[in-house]
Amino acid sequence: MLGPILVVASCVIVFGLGSAHLALTFFSNRFEPRDAEVAAKLRVVSPIISRDMTMHQAATGFHISHSMGPMLLGLIYGYLAICHFDFLLQSTFLMTLGSLTLAVYLVTAKIYWFKVPLRGIALALVLYLLGLGIALS
Repeated sequence: MLGPILVVASCVIVFGLGSAHLALTFFSNRFEPRDAEVAAKLRVVSPIISRDMTMHQAATGFHISHSMGPMLLGLIYGYLAICHFDFLLQSTFLMTLGSLTLAVYLVTAKIYWFKVPLRGIALALVLYLLGLGIALS
């Protein structure tokens, strides 16, 4: 019983981080540059790939899709842990995919992000691996 609980706890953290990122994208200025001139420039300059958007639009779209990945991971693996935990344990592919996804998020957080997501992802990865380890032993 402890195994699925730990996996669900991991999923809650990951879903929470994604949800918080999405909320900050729409309801705060936390992802805006501190320099007002840079912020103004990002609203008019387009990237090389397309003149149909500005860098600000591209960044907002990135933040939305960046939020959806962890939310989807948390929902799918949370659902599996609650409703189909035996199926998850029988699938080496799904267990490995979850582990690798969290590990890649952890490395990305270490290199590119700040301490809150780094700590959250680290805890989520530990809980996920502990949950699977306990359930498999």
